[in-house]
Amino acid sequence: MMRSSLIGKIEKAKRYAEEPDRVTFSGLAAVFRGENDDHKLSYSHGKWHCTCRFFSQWNICSHVMALQQILGKMLPKEALVSPTETQPPEK
Repeated sequence: MMRSSLIGKIEKAKRYAEEPDRVTFSGLAAVFRGENDDHKLSYSHGKWHCTCRFFSQWNICSHVMALQQILGKMLPKEALVSPTETQPPEK
C-alpha cells in the first residue's frame, strides 16, 4: 500500500516539474561562480543583493540578470527588473 502511494507522488512530482509556472520564489540564496570570483546572491523582501562591486554601485549586475533569465516565470514580477529600469543609487 505504501509503495503505491509513493509511486503516485513520484508521478505527480514529474508532472509538476514540467509546469514551472506553478512555482514562485519569495526568497532565495545562491553562490554564482563568476569569471573572476564567487559571488553571493540573494533575493529577499522584494530586493536583490549581490556581493560583486558592480551591484554595489548600480543595484543590478550580470549575476542577478542571469538568475532572472534562468528562473524566469518562477520569480515574482518585482524580481524581474530590467537593466533599463535601473538607475544608479542617489549619492
